[in-house]
Amino acid sequence: MTRQIAVVAFAQSDHRRTTDELSEVEMLMPVLHEVLARTGLKTADIGFTCSGSSDYLAGRAFSFTMTLDGVGAWPPISESHVEMDGAFALYEAWSKLLTGDADTALVYAYGKSSPGSLRDVLTRQLDPYYLAPLWPDSVALAALQAQALLDAGDTDEHALAAIGARSRAAATANPHAQLRGPVPQGDHLVRPLRTGDCPPIGDGAAAVILAAGDRARQLCPRPAWIRGLDHRIEPHSLGARDLTDSPSTRLAAERAGAFERPVETAELHAPFSSQEVVLRKALRLGEEVVVNPSGGALAANPVMAAGLIRIGEAAARIHRGASDRALAHATSGPCLQQNLVAVLEGDPR
Repeated sequence: MTRQIAVVAFAQSDHRRTTDELSEVEMLMPVLHEVLARTGLKTADIGFTCSGSSDYLAGRAFSFTMTLDGVGAWPPISESHVEMDGAFALYEAWSKLLTGDADTALVYAYGKSSPGSLRDVLTRQLDPYYLAPLWPDSVALAALQAQALLDAGDTDEHALAAIGARSRAAATANPHAQLRGPVPQGDHLVRPLRTGDCPPIGDGAAAVILAAGDRARQLCPRPAWIRGLDHRIEPHSLGARDLTDSPSTRLAAERAGAFERPVETAELHAPFSSQEVVLRKALRLGEEVVVNPSGGALAANPVMAAGLIRIGEAAARIHRGASDRALAHATSGPCLQQNLVAVLEGDPR
């Protein structure tokens, strides 16, 4: 890479079970104001804007155009959108800055899962001929993956419960988390997954600002430099995949340089406790690595923003000196179908 790009600011909303009193624009605007205030930038100073969201959650086509009212699209701005988690919007913005077409970028993502049945909505990303007509929901598919891990001897229900307990205990220090502190493991939701193994349904938004080179140092005392960023995809058909492994995550991590030197922190987008087992193996994370100190997706999982939050949380630890080298992961699709890995570093202290 000929240009060095860094995350220089991160902001997120308080994640809540419902935000009936707020539109997407009203939920997003305070986050946009906060992330800009952290750098002193105004909308006119941003060279490129990219967002991530889903029309299926909003229930209307081109719903993302409404949130541009919160950004301010006049005078005209350079803008793009992905129908994906905001982490993949960050990938587009990062690519844009690498070309030299812009020096700064605003990336934001949001999702309101509360108005409808999220488990049913997510079936629409399945194969439209063979799987989607059967309406297997996201929890049922994650349970298939969890059962495959149990059958392979990679984990057990006690270990899965410990992941959920650790994540929500870590979230006690995160004022934005939806679930914090002790949460009962509960009954089986879809065997072998209990309610404590599954993410909360809620609404939320997040935003980051990227900047290149010296501009990054001007905007942030300790930028989180993106040393590598890559994303890969598994076969669409679940029957063509080994659900106990994630070769796409491993390849993305290799291409991002994650295996060149150890990381201290990993923010993993693992909406189900069983998926952390898969990701730890694919990313070769030992017990010495601090995983999801924010609580991760088990503490707050705003669909379409949770992956961007993982990058933001990892960057924030570098900003405040809590970590020097961190890994962030984002996923999309059923059973870790699509995976993005970013490696972030701070300047030597």
